Amino acid sequence: MSPWLPILMAVPVLGAIVVALLPKGSDKLAKQATLLVSLVVLVLTLVMAVQFKTGGPRFQFQAVYDWIPSFGVKFGVGVDGIALVLIALSAVLVPIVVLASWHDADGTQSADGTLITPKRSVKTYFSLLLVLEAMMIGVFAATDIFLFYVFFEAMLIPMYFMIGSYGGAQRSYAAVKFLLYSLFGGLLMLVAVIALYVVAGKGTFMFPELVGVIQDPATQKWLFAGFFIAFAIKAPLWPVHTWLPDAAAQAPAGAAVLLVGVLDKVGTFGMLRFCLELFPDAAKAFTMPIVVLAVISIIYGAIVAIGQTDMKRLIAYTSISHFGFIVMGVFAMSQVSQSGAALYMVNHGFATGALFLAAGFLIARRGSPHIADYGGVQKVAPLLAGFFLIAGLAGLSLPGLSSFVSEFMVMIGTYTSSAFGSGALAVAAIVSALAVILAAVYILWMVQRALNGPTAEPVKAFKDLNVREIVVLAPLIALIIGFGFFPKPLLDVINPTVTQTLVNVKVDNPAIAEKGAGQ
Repeated sequence: MSPWLPILMAVPVLGAIVVALLPKGSDKLAKQATLLVSLVVLVLTLVMAVQFKTGGPRFQFQAVYDWIPSFGVKFGVGVDGIALVLIALSAVLVPIVVLASWHDADGTQSADGTLITPKRSVKTYFSLLLVLEAMMIGVFAATDIFLFYVFFEAMLIPMYFMIGSYGGAQRSYAAVKFLLYSLFGGLLMLVAVIALYVVAGKGTFMFPELVGVIQDPATQKWLFAGFFIAFAIKAPLWPVHTWLPDAAAQAPAGAAVLLVGVLDKVGTFGMLRFCLELFPDAAKAFTMPIVVLAVISIIYGAIVAIGQTDMKRLIAYTSISHFGFIVMGVFAMSQVSQSGAALYMVNHGFATGALFLAAGFLIARRGSPHIADYGGVQKVAPLLAGFFLIAGLAGLSLPGLSSFVSEFMVMIGTYTSSAFGSGALAVAAIVSALAVILAAVYILWMVQRALNGPTAEPVKAFKDLNVREIVVLAPLIALIIGFGFFPKPLLDVINPTVTQTLVNVKVDNPAIAEKGAGQ
């Protein structure tokens, strides 16, 4: 058994305990300790990732320990290519978020001096960040389905408190709405997990041992529905998306990055792994209805984003559109579309993370999330405006930036998919392409209103990015540009897992499409 994944989960938990137990008045030390722990996790993750063998077994770095033997529950962890890149995404974003959140617990005021959020416990905030990191690593690493469910639910707790205690003026409403939606989906998934255990009759929750066990089509459909609804809420997919704009708008910028950049990926990750591989016949039966919902999400999210006046709500609605692309790619069931969807999960985290953080820096200076309160930022803070522009262009999938590769692969893979007859999927791909135009509208209009034009009077006092803020944004921009021109390292890790998924779902000729994905 490999110790890598247990260590990766243990380090942030131990770090959170240490930070929480620091003596009163140790706020600066708490921040420094949190940053150090998150960097240790990042280094360990990168070292582990280098040792991952793309031609090796599907699940690597496995560790399995008995947890509840009487029910066959094990603490089973291991990573395939998709889980690995999502854990790496989490490990990259957390230290960036720690630096970006350096003053998030200090309280904020609007431009007229009105208190928006009071000063809160710094130690608690950064402890919650580390606990959340452990939960995020655990949910992607879990190979026992019951353990996956535990992490799926447990990661709600730190995020709930980060939104409810450290968010904006409507933080309590947003936190409760986020929790209720997520708990409802989690309850449905728990019922499905227990039913899967009973119907399978294997006395285990280990994912590899349950693949291909459920053969009855009707049973598959019921179990699929329980898992899918939970993942659709988490994703979020229209029409169960309404919690996201409130949660993302009210959360501190750093928490919003982890919410949209990582936590929501658990939904699409779960669809790709559990819904497709455990219930392949049901997945095929529900493919077209789900693709229709995905296309609605793509267009709806883009249209509603155009009409937003709140910067963070606009970014949240763009993510609903982007998640529609990911879901469409998953259920188009071609190698190209699924590889593009998995790549989109990573690239979306970088692009939306950079955009949320740049918006957060703007809001911290102006004290307002409303786009109309800005104007002329590029004249007084050119670095901040430049980073914001690049992140925005990544959000609209400009060629040369990482999101373009993902979105192009999803649309091409969907258009050319032969899994269910190309006609209906080709129409879905064509309709989804309208979002490219809509994305240009909502991003460029936001940039025009916030960064260009006459300089608003309060904006004249803006300071440009300081060293800490540059260190926050520069790595994300570098990754966006780097993977835009050279996505092969990620695709080399992702492709074998997608191929195995398609084999388990019994989709014809995945190897043929795989050749296209690598080109």
